Amino acid sequence: MKVTGVLPLFLPFYRRLWPGRLADLSLAFLKATALEAAILAGHLVLYPTGLTQERRIPALPAQEGATRLPGRTAPPVVLLHGFIDNRSVFVLLRRNLAQNGRQRITSLNYSPLTCDIRKAAELLGRHIEEICERTGSSRVDIVGHSLGGLIARYYAQCLGGDLRVRTLVTLGTPHSGTRAVPLASAHPIVRQMRPDSELIEELTRPAPGCRTRFVSFWSDLDSVMVPLETACIDHPDLDAHNVRVTGIGHLALPVHPAVAAGIREALDIARSESRRADGLTVA
Repeated sequence: MKVTGVLPLFLPFYRRLWPGRLADLSLAFLKATALEAAILAGHLVLYPTGLTQERRIPALPAQEGATRLPGRTAPPVVLLHGFIDNRSVFVLLRRNLAQNGRQRITSLNYSPLTCDIRKAAELLGRHIEEICERTGSSRVDIVGHSLGGLIARYYAQCLGGDLRVRTLVTLGTPHSGTRAVPLASAHPIVRQMRPDSELIEELTRPAPGCRTRFVSFWSDLDSVMVPLETACIDHPDLDAHNVRVTGIGHLALPVHPAVAAGIREALDIARSESRRADGLTVA
């Protein structure tokens, strides 16, 4: 499924009214900008509901003498938010996954005071060990938005987390570093997301035998990714697949139903590699 921006029929008319770069704006860009604003407003309303960690529900112990039958239960799904955000960003995605058969879903919060991706990745590893112990699963799937995807990738690629992470789906994650918002570089974790950072260089090093499967969703209207292709994974040792999304921006990636459908497909190992889409159409 591939998406392309659609130029309005009245483009020649407003070219006469608005000079310069504004005249070259497509209807797709204007729609995406309006959608980003609406999502931001909605997320600000939901943000207080995700400030605390979600309550953990312990798994019921197996009855004595009961035999555990082999099954095809999917691994738990761990949702990891982006920079200066919290788990409330995944309200719609979580509901979508649950309605389509994924019942073991955990949304994690990391501290807004986090200043080191490496330490955040170590903490993620401890959370995943707890999830595996609680659920009885040996592996998990992770969906990470923006910085959350980078934390999860560092865990899987550099800290031995590939033993636990079966599939990592990233949404608008700066895998090669982003040059957006230079003034934000005052924050240490933003500096780690720059293309010339030591952490980004670590992720380019050899990673032979990494067992995690990576699926990266990147959008052609993502203003946080500079350049846009930084949200793609390009590493010779990784089993990585990049999915291009056109028509939406950075904030819409964990919210849009078309992306949610793509995430479900990426998490479904029963589907063959050849059936994966090379792009997502967002109307």
